[in-house]
Amino acid sequence: MTPNLDQTFSALGDATRRAIISRLASGETKLSDIADPFDMSLTAVSKHVRILSDAGLVRVNKRGRTRYCQLEATPMKEVVDWLNIYQTFWQDRFAALARHLEGDEQ
Repeated sequence: MTPNLDQTFSALGDATRRAIISRLASGETKLSDIADPFDMSLTAVSKHVRILSDAGLVRVNKRGRTRYCQLEATPMKEVVDWLNIYQTFWQDRFAALARHLEGDEQ
């Protein structure tokens, strides 16, 4: 894997960060609004956002005293592209299993 994929998988390996990504999928959101549903401090949520930002998954913009977060999906596209390499493998395996099961039924 490339360093970018490693960093993306690492960032997405945490349930809180995946929940933040899901929240941002609906559009740009204030950091304080992202933090609301979590039972943790704003500082703790900020650390999660920083990890996502370091992985290139989130862009943070400061306007006045407010920080806004926006999803950057390009690294996830790279993950999907990498996973698609294995799609053929699994399709071939399932096709072989289907042929095997069809042979057993006859």
